[in-house]
Amino acid sequence: MTDADPVETSDDDPDVTPLLAPADGVPPVAIYASDIARAGELLASGHGAFAIDAERASGFRYSNRAYLIQIRRAGAGTVLIDPVSHGIDPLKALAPVAEVVNSDEWILHAADQDLPCLAELGMTPPSLYDTELGGRLAGYDRVNLAAMVQRLLGLGLKKGHGAADWSKRPLPADWLNYAALDVEVLLELRAAVAAELESQGKTEWAAQEFEYMRTVEPTPTRRDRWRRTSGIHKVRNGQALAAVRELWQTRDVIAQRRDIAPGRILPDAAIISAAVANPDTIEKLTALPIFGGSRQKRSAQVWLDALARAREADPPASEPNNGLPPPARWSRRKPEAFERLEACRSGLTLLSERVSVPTENLLTPETVRRLCWDWQPVADVAAAVDEFLTAAGARPWQRELCGPVLVAALSS
Repeated sequence: MTDADPVETSDDDPDVTPLLAPADGVPPVAIYASDIARAGELLASGHGAFAIDAERASGFRYSNRAYLIQIRRAGAGTVLIDPVSHGIDPLKALAPVAEVVNSDEWILHAADQDLPCLAELGMTPPSLYDTELGGRLAGYDRVNLAAMVQRLLGLGLKKGHGAADWSKRPLPADWLNYAALDVEVLLELRAAVAAELESQGKTEWAAQEFEYMRTVEPTPTRRDRWRRTSGIHKVRNGQALAAVRELWQTRDVIAQRRDIAPGRILPDAAIISAAVANPDTIEKLTALPIFGGSRQKRSAQVWLDALARAREADPPASEPNNGLPPPARWSRRKPEAFERLEACRSGLTLLSERVSVPTENLLTPETVRRLCWDWQPVADVAAAVDEFLTAAGARPWQRELCGPVLVAALSS
């Protein structure tokens, strides 16, 4: 868990009970196939939903794989599973656990972060409950795990190790304590969130959101990912863009092969610097910032070769622009669309305040922008808006709430 990482709580708050360690202690990590099979048997002996979390090594590794999985179930307690150190096919090793957890509801906090890496291991929920998303729908201004546990359960979680390098072995004892605490109270938190949503009349909204999250297809990866290199706006000509592309692709191959985060191979700033300076000797390259370090000096020829290939390559073609211009430019380029957008945003802001749901959870900003940019007057505005929202993936509760607001804005 990363953006749901617990934050510091006050030790002297009399209404908050510090949660320092799991009630039953930190369980041993299931590493080998036999250990994982026993973990599956233990979970099978319990009952009800599974509280699940996964720790990754974002910022340290190229892959987004899980390096630790935590699962808790009533009647079974908590298990910690190492999905990478068993020496056999991960799908085969995790199969006994996957068979069990795929049989009942999952409870996660910020589910969209963990579902992909768990799916790689054959673990997919038949239904899920996301306590973070539930908190957003309930109108909470702070929805990280610690804030919600404190608010709803009166328990205090200390700042943990969510951003740590979980590929490290052996995992330190305090990291494992942190990991076990991440699922320690998820079952109780789910009940508290559900009660709050029920009191607000939002149970069905949440159910639709959770099912959408469970079943939505991942967004296709951008074709030219190198164009997202930080600082690329400083690159002014096609030849330098070719250098960015070649350096980025070379770095990506190395990072993927070594399973190291690309930025740890070569920072984006160094790519931009080399692309702009376009050095043609090792001496010129290593005179640039970052490239003069001992580690980069050892790889200098690799980067120099990439720059040489870029000089021989055709400059990149302009990227197809299938998106929308920034709204700040709409008033000049398409003023009628800008007026529609302002009216829709205003209406949705009022709706957000009335139902205590963030505007981005009512409808994604991209959906609203696309509707306003592409809109053409029609006889039946309500039907056209509902058709558009349906095609955009809006859930029934969103269409029911937002449809009339958008119709009013587009009809004015």
